[in-house]
Amino acid sequence: MTDKVVVSAPESVWGLAAPLLEGPVWVERDAALWFVDIKSHRIHRYDPATGDKQSWDAPAQVGFALPAASGGFVAGLQTGLAKFDPADGSFTPLVDPEPGLPGNRLNDGTVDSEGRLWFGTMDDGESDASGAIYRLAADGTCVASTPKVSITNGPAVSPDGKTLYHVDTLGQVIYACDIAADGTLANPREFVRIAEGEGFPDGPCVDSEGYVWVSLYAGSAVRRYSPAGELVETVPFPVDAITKIAFGGPDLKTVYATTANKHLSAEDKAARPTSGDLFSFRVTVAGQPAPLIRVGA
Repeated sequence: MTDKVVVSAPESVWGLAAPLLEGPVWVERDAALWFVDIKSHRIHRYDPATGDKQSWDAPAQVGFALPAASGGFVAGLQTGLAKFDPADGSFTPLVDPEPGLPGNRLNDGTVDSEGRLWFGTMDDGESDASGAIYRLAADGTCVASTPKVSITNGPAVSPDGKTLYHVDTLGQVIYACDIAADGTLANPREFVRIAEGEGFPDGPCVDSEGYVWVSLYAGSAVRRYSPAGELVETVPFPVDAITKIAFGGPDLKTVYATTANKHLSAEDKAARPTSGDLFSFRVTVAGQPAPLIRVGA
């Protein structure tokens, strides 16, 4: 396994200056990066080969849009999961995991090698401990899989499909759990704790070597940890709020990073004008391909 892998500094590739970009995913079937702007209710597509940029309006705050084997995407809206069809921009409701919690919204998601969708919810006010990690089951229902916290992030899954990582952002802890064959989680444990003053752990991502990358909100960096939880590399950014990364490109060695500016004053935005942009940098280790959702959607 390789410790030092970053070979270029992060650079802005799409100057969105958005409030809260999130959920980057490299979709192999159309060789493009997809991501969302939660607060602006937007889904974006970036084609690095052509420079083409496209955007769609969502009917509510949208935390992620992940590709489905049946075509289109499954989007995580404040109102629940929905099928999103880029061809006509339509959203078809699937299931609301928390119909009794209208103050919650869906925040982040991933797909494991079995084609199962995992996603988190959170209190939109970022204070109540009402969010949890869910799994979309084969019957279309959502199964709660973790204790409640205020802001969930992740999850992310190891290359062998046996470990799920998820984040308690305000608690500044990244947890690891074992994934059983039936999708249940066991043996929850603390993987990494971010020290006070170093930022808040946001979206995690796991590369092909099993190293865990964690974006730091208010930490001006992305960190790479070994499977044993050892910090091996830090990627500094010219902005302070990095929300999540994804590996893309033909070799899965271009890292894309979403950022945010919703917490900044007008003066701070002027001083850091690339806050809220989409960034990229190159590395020498590949990421994992993003599986298609094959269960429950």
